[in-house]
Formats: sequence, C-alpha cells, structure tokens
Amino acid sequence: MTPSVDASHVDPAHVDAPHIEILTIGFDAHEPPEAHGLRRDGVRLMVSMPGRDPVHARFTDLPRFLAPGDLLVANTSATVPASLACETPDGRPLRLHVSSPLPGDLWLMEAREPAGAASTPFSGDLEGCTLTLPDGGTATLLRRYTGSQRLWIATLQIGSPLVEYLARWGRPIRYAYVTEEWPIDAYQTVYATEPGSAEMPSAGRPFTPEVITSLVARGVSLAPLVLHTGVSSLEGDERPYPEPYSVPIDTARRINETRGAGGRVIAIGTTVVRALETVTDSAGTVHPGAGWTDVVVTPQHRAAAVDGLLTGFHEPASSHMWVLEAVAGRDALQRAYAAAHEHGYRWHEFGDSHLILRDHA
Repeated sequence: MTPSVDASHVDPAHVDAPHIEILTIGFDAHEPPEAHGLRRDGVRLMVSMPGRDPVHARFTDLPRFLAPGDLLVANTSATVPASLACETPDGRPLRLHVSSPLPGDLWLMEAREPAGAASTPFSGDLEGCTLTLPDGGTATLLRRYTGSQRLWIATLQIGSPLVEYLARWGRPIRYAYVTEEWPIDAYQTVYATEPGSAEMPSAGRPFTPEVITSLVARGVSLAPLVLHTGVSSLEGDERPYPEPYSVPIDTARRINETRGAGGRVIAIGTTVVRALETVTDSAGTVHPGAGWTDVVVTPQHRAAAVDGLLTGFHEPASSHMWVLEAVAGRDALQRAYAAAHEHGYRWHEFGDSHLILRDHA
C-alpha cells in the first residue's frame, strides 16, 4: 500500500478551503424522506458535469447519468448507535459519542452536553476523568486529541463486545437539526454489512434495491470497501482524524480494470474517496490495503483514484468540502451550491444527492 502523493502531508491550517458564499439556514433535512411518504430514492439529485450548468433530477434517474462500464464504489460500513448516556464523577450527566478505534485498544470519543433532544460539545476539562456508562461500564478520557478541542483519546471498559453493548445501551448520534428520534435502521444504507461507523456514510442512503437493479441492467457495476466513519466535524474546521479502512484485493483489481478499459470510477461518498486515496500510488494504480488512514484530501490535491463522486450537501465550513473541491474544482462547486440554494435542495444525512462528474482523463 502506497499513500497517494502529498495527500497526508498537507497542513489544513494552510489549505485554501472552499468559500461557498450561500445561506444554508432553512435547507436542513429534519427527517428522512420516508417521513413525508417518499421512498429513500425519492430525494432530488443534482448532477454537475464539466462545462454545463447543474442538471436537476431525482435519485431514481441516477442510471441515466452513468454509462455501461462505469464502476460505483460503495462503503459497506454499517452504522452503530454510538451515543451513550454517561456521568462525570460529580454526577453531571453528559452524552459520550464513541467515535473511532485507535491502535493499542484506544478510542477517539467526544463528550457532549445534553441540550434538549440533541446535544452540544462539552468544553470543560475532562483530562484523566473516568465517566460512568450504563451497566457498570466506564470510559477514561486520557487527553485531548491533537488539533481538536472536542475529541479525546480514551480507554473503554465494558462487559461485552462493543457492537452488542451499543445495540443495547446506545442510540444513534443526532444533531439539533433532526427534530425527532429515528431508529438505527433509518441510519443504514441498504448494502451495509459490517458494523462500525459512528455516523452513517450517508451518501449511499438513497440507494434502493430497485436503483441498484437499474444500474446493473445498464451495465454499471458496484464494488465494496469499508471505512468506519467517526463523528463528523460539522461544528468546526478540523483536520480529519485516523479512521480504520479496508480495500479488498478484488475491489482494487476492478477499479484498475475499469480505468484501463476507459470506464469511470465513481465514489459513493467522501469516505470512499479517502479510503481509495490511501491506497493509490503516484501512477494512479489502486492497491489493496487495510489499517488506519490519516490521508487528508484537500483542494490542492487532485483525487487520483476517482472520476466522480456521489455525495450529499455539506456545510460550507466542513472538511467534506475539501474532498468535493478536489474532485469538482472550485468553480463547479460554487455553481452547484448556488443552484442548490436557489432550488431549495436539502442538506445533511437525510437530504438530497449531488453527483459530481469531472473530465475523464
């Protein structure tokens, strides 16, 4: 496995990040489309193509914007209910978001303060503090994660495997723009197989068996990989932290064969881009690999492994936008987000979709 050139060596403090000058207030998706009687694939789809104004469609139209021989790469990580009730030693109630595993049986975790039905980051000093979890579990926050004011490196002591423990005691991570609680099934993609993501790899949420069947009938194929996502950085510009990933040998082979035959490789979500850039060498060849990735895809780094990206609509200040600009370029991204604002597209994990296709080199 060879990391892609310069991707993991860019200091985000010096990144010329996108400046998407639009208003986002009022465009949040507050609930899944199913709450309005729609199917998952009933959300809107914007398509950005080189040299053209954005095209407006529905997600069910996705197959007509792809061609026989194209390959979609999907993150098959399943979402776990990663938010736990906890207490400080002095009895203060908090929420603990179990984010990502680290080597050495350590974890990244975020302590949050209850705020009505949702929560906000807890800014107090918890270094060395042992939090009490349900059923006698504990989490000890050792120190802040470098570069973050809200993430902690921690140890976790529970009496059962984590996935089982979270299934019993956790609930899905929920932010204030989601006005009601939804079951964990609402946060799963239809192709999820391996539990491990603290938050849903949401670009794949609109897929249904019917859409997948239509893609296959058109000659578009799918290949899997896994990247277990941690908590998002919606509430601040932060460098993406290490996340566990696995790119199977068959997926690497199919990507290279697709590119060699002139087909396009389309990532379903920024998590797929990050995983693939971790295992793509300077010649553009994708290799199998597994471990923890610290690759940071930025606007200064042209994403080498993909020819397009299927994604949602993100906060303009989030690091997700670095990945979008690395694929689309700033001008195309500006046009797309201006059109999204004009036409009322919905943001976040239950929102609308955006297919970005770039010049096929």
